[in-house]
Formats: sequence, C-alpha cells, structure tokens
Amino acid sequence: MEDLTLVISYFAYLLPAIVVGLVAYFFFKGHTSNEEGRRRYLIQKEAQKSLLPVRLQAYERLTLFLERIDPNKLLIRVKPYSDDLQEYETLLIQNIDKEYEHNLSQQIYVSPECWNLITATKNATIQIIRKSGMNEKVKNVDKLRAFVLNHFMDEITPSHKALLYIKKEVREMY
Repeated sequence: MEDLTLVISYFAYLLPAIVVGLVAYFFFKGHTSNEEGRRRYLIQKEAQKSLLPVRLQAYERLTLFLERIDPNKLLIRVKPYSDDLQEYETLLIQNIDKEYEHNLSQQIYVSPECWNLITATKNATIQIIRKSGMNEKVKNVDKLRAFVLNHFMDEITPSHKALLYIKKEVREMY
C-alpha cells in the first residue's frame, strides 16, 4: 500500500511537469511555424518587388511580338524580294517564327493560359497566310497582300484578340 501511495505521489508531482511540458511544446511549435510563415511572407513580398517589373516587361515584349505579327502590320513591314508567291509566303512565316523564337523565354513570366494563347495566335496567323496563298484568286505577291489586308477589314486579327487578353491579365495583377 505504501508503494502505491509513493507511485501516486510521484505521479502527482510528475503530472504538472508533463502538462507544462506539453503546453510549452505546442506553444513553441505554433510560434516557430508562425515565425516561419512570417519569414516566408517577407521573402515572397521582397521577391515580388523585383519580379513585378520583370513580369511587366515580359508582357510588354509579348505585346510587341503580337503587334509585329499582326497581319496588317506584318505585310506592310515585310516587303517581298521578288514576285514569287511561295517565296514571300515563306518569308512571312519565317519572320513570324523568328519573332516567336526571340520571345520564347517570356513564357516563364506569364500564365500558361496566356502563353497558350500567344502560341495559338502565332499558329493562326501562319495558317491565315498559308490559306490565303492557296486561294485561287491569289496569283502573285501583291494579290496576296491585298487579299490578307481585305480579309481583316471586317474581322478582328488573332493578334488583337490576344492583346485584349494580355491587357486583362495585366489589369488583374493589380
């Protein structure tokens, strides 16, 4: 019986120490995780300050890319070297591809949806040039240029649609 009371008295002395130890453990665990979250937030906030200008610059470059591949501006900027229709069509497509490759690195700064739209715009513009070149009314380079320009008198270019999306996405950043 004396052993039992001795065990109970040890337990009575030990119980408050265990409770204090558990409270201290959970308190410090919560405190350290809170501090870690605060530090992570401060680091992210600091990184955001330096990342925002880079992201905006990426959107600017993609805007310039879309302006440069807009069929109305592309046909005015890229003059034909000869009267060969296939050669001019190839020249236009190479120009679009070169512009695209020059801006490939910008995809890491924009959303995947935005980059997919940029790629789709490039492909749609190339497709329009190819389809226009296959039209039976188009016999030479000048007729190709006139046909594509007339096509977009009534219709919005793929580049313009993508520009509207970029503007919307940039507005959402603020």
